[in-house]
Amino acid sequence: MSLPSGSPSPRSITIHAAHEALTAWQDWLTHEKRASKATQTAYLHDVSLALGFFSRHFGGDLPLESLGELKLADFRSWLAHETNRAEKAARLNPGGRHTPDGHARSRGRRISSLRAFFRYLEKEHRITNPALALLRSPRMKTRLPRPLTPEAAQMAPDGIADQTINNGFALRDAALFTLLYGAGLRISEGLSLDVSDIERISDDILFVTGKGGKERAVPILPQVRQALERWLAVHPSPHASAPLFCGVRGKRLNPGVAQRAMRQWRMSEGLPDSATPHALRHAFASHLLQNGADLRTIQELLGHASLSSTQIYTLADEHHLMDVWQKAHPRANR
Repeated sequence: MSLPSGSPSPRSITIHAAHEALTAWQDWLTHEKRASKATQTAYLHDVSLALGFFSRHFGGDLPLESLGELKLADFRSWLAHETNRAEKAARLNPGGRHTPDGHARSRGRRISSLRAFFRYLEKEHRITNPALALLRSPRMKTRLPRPLTPEAAQMAPDGIADQTINNGFALRDAALFTLLYGAGLRISEGLSLDVSDIERISDDILFVTGKGGKERAVPILPQVRQALERWLAVHPSPHASAPLFCGVRGKRLNPGVAQRAMRQWRMSEGLPDSATPHALRHAFASHLLQNGADLRTIQELLGHASLSSTQIYTLADEHHLMDVWQKAHPRANR
């Protein structure tokens, strides 16, 4: 591929190189797209790998316009390079979590990240590359959610709190994990709450900000509210702007602290590695489904943008499917 020497397009007058476009994209993801931190990290990691490979491949940082001239073979070379790198890591660490499906998921994510970057280039800088559309994503197994059982989900808050030495923070942990299961929140959503969010609960409705900055209404059960009130009664600094769940120094609780607490509890209970804080969210959805809630309602409660994200719970719950079949099919034994 020859590097073009033409003048930049009108919309990219201040951006001349690929790495500058990556920096501008990060700013766009933050302020325009309002993508989550996790999404930004994944996108930027993958695209940085790609641009680094292309720069080495062509002997220097690429002019912005050159991204539109990359061939299908260039993209395939990059993916092959990343696959070889992953396979080498698997050989060096045989006991690691490197699986064929894992490689496929990494490849699929990288293709998705690159396509997102090129959509931005087309929208903001008029850089198009039709070759990317020819790059096929791998087929992957559908990952089914692995929720906790109703018994384990109900035991988790008190079990995790019991292993906390400080009585005040034991109430914090009980409130956090009661909230995750009782309201189906992501751990990032729970930890992003402030004291003011609890103070403005009205008619047992909590407003939560989820992915993409979208706010949704979540019903709060009496047990959840009571756990939150017990924690607020001993909260070290319960002013409105303070983080609802804080650490020893008063700052917002790190997700790793909560994950580690649940890891210690699941090991003491002999539960599998899938018993994570997110498994409580899965349990929330699965247990609602098992007890007759419709998918649209569960979708709204979880904050899923697409119903297809919620439908995966029907695949994971074979007992529910069998129950529906027995009740609904004319040939079923009633």
